[in-house]
Amino acid sequence: MASIQSDDIIALYKGWVSEMTKNPGMSVEDLRRLFDHWGDVTHEPGEVDYLEVDAGGIPAMWANPKGAAQDRVLLCAHGGGYVVGSMYSHRKMFGHIAKATGVRALIVNYKRSPENPHPGPVNDMVTAYQWLLKSEKVKPEHIVFTGDSAGGALALTAIAAAKEKGLPLPVASMPMSPWAGMDTSGTTYDTNKDKDALVSRETTTALASLFIGECDPKHPLANPLYTDYSGFPPIYIQVGGDESLLDDSRRIADSAKAAGCEVRIDIFPEMQHVFQALAGNAPEADDAVQRMAEWARPKIGL
Repeated sequence: MASIQSDDIIALYKGWVSEMTKNPGMSVEDLRRLFDHWGDVTHEPGEVDYLEVDAGGIPAMWANPKGAAQDRVLLCAHGGGYVVGSMYSHRKMFGHIAKATGVRALIVNYKRSPENPHPGPVNDMVTAYQWLLKSEKVKPEHIVFTGDSAGGALALTAIAAAKEKGLPLPVASMPMSPWAGMDTSGTTYDTNKDKDALVSRETTTALASLFIGECDPKHPLANPLYTDYSGFPPIYIQVGGDESLLDDSRRIADSAKAAGCEVRIDIFPEMQHVFQALAGNAPEADDAVQRMAEWARPKIGL
């Protein structure tokens, strides 16, 4: 049975949906202000310092836990359908993951849609990755990509983009509930529609249309269902059992496995989209964060 604390994210999401329903013409700026409260359900991790930096022209934020290895890095992409969310709304969640892993996290504040539609966000992530490699001198075997929702997609598509550029690839990727953009063909959009407090075909279509613009919604750098996973590093996917996006995670895992990639997928019963945001608050989120840390540490030699 889900913990009482896990209800906090259900209440948060239902509040957002209620506001969007009451204000169907809500502006992008108003929508962003609403989603700025994502971090309200995350407990402050403590003993983590935050420093805003310029990552090759892309705004970013270091989350640096006390005593963390300085030469190992999580490269983090926040969720929000490429339209909402920011390094500020997600800093505490990524701070928890960095602290548990014992490394620094670089949270990328990629430029959002509709101002920066595809391929803007994936290009921004690759730019930040190149900055880590060249300016910060971090070895690729010491870098793990991670992200939630749209950021979870970026934790995969940015690797594909880096591969296209001939860059050395990171050692691993840990996407949380990776989002397949305009594609709402997953069966759990139907089977979990009364369980998922936030994601529906309507919300997906509204956000994805701002992101994809005039591009192909099946482009492999825009939709991880169509990404070529050959030559990819190991992938660890986490997803909630009550999510509309559950089937997306399953299909991404199957596609990566078929390409010969090492894949682990953990499905957390009764959990909502990006339940890891409850870190420090709900036991299910703390368990998820600990699993990520335990999986990542040996990959980066800790």
